Amino acid sequence: MKRILVTGATSGIGRATALKLAAPDTEIIITGRRMDRLEALKAEVEAKGAKCMALNFDVRSEAECIEHLTPLGRVDILINNAGLAAGLEHIDRGDSRDWDAMIDTNVKGLLYVTKIISHAMVEAGQGGHIINIGSIAGTEPYENGAVYCASKHAVHAISQAMRADLLSAGIKVGE
Repeated sequence: MKRILVTGATSGIGRATALKLAAPDTEIIITGRRMDRLEALKAEVEAKGAKCMALNFDVRSEAECIEHLTPLGRVDILINNAGLAAGLEHIDRGDSRDWDAMIDTNVKGLLYVTKIISHAMVEAGQGGHIINIGSIAGTEPYENGAVYCASKHAVHAISQAMRADLLSAGIKVGE
């Protein structure tokens, strides 16, 4: 049975990914900050014949990531989807609270989750796959998007470096 972890599964790409991958031979682990949406998605995933576990926490908190993800052990596929775009104004009018939220979610959250899950993959010695959801904004910046574009450029750079770091462990990294 394949174990697949999808972060940010309460809406959009994360939700659609969890549903698309749900099959009788899978265990889908979904994460997010909105428990009501996680519970609804869990029921939909289970209706497709998959096992499902819903973990309600915020990837911006390293302590919460450690608490919820360390007990999982090995995961076959990690889909780092949790992310957000907030406060899309010209840089001179930006709100640093929005910047912090984007960087903490899009960059640091991805790093916290990846560290825990990739460590378990390496320890298991069976390879794995990590998919980081980026954006064209990571390579094609646009007006009012300086910090969002920077955070998605970081996802691109992190993904490239991860490939080199995890290659010898047989872990593939895509974005």
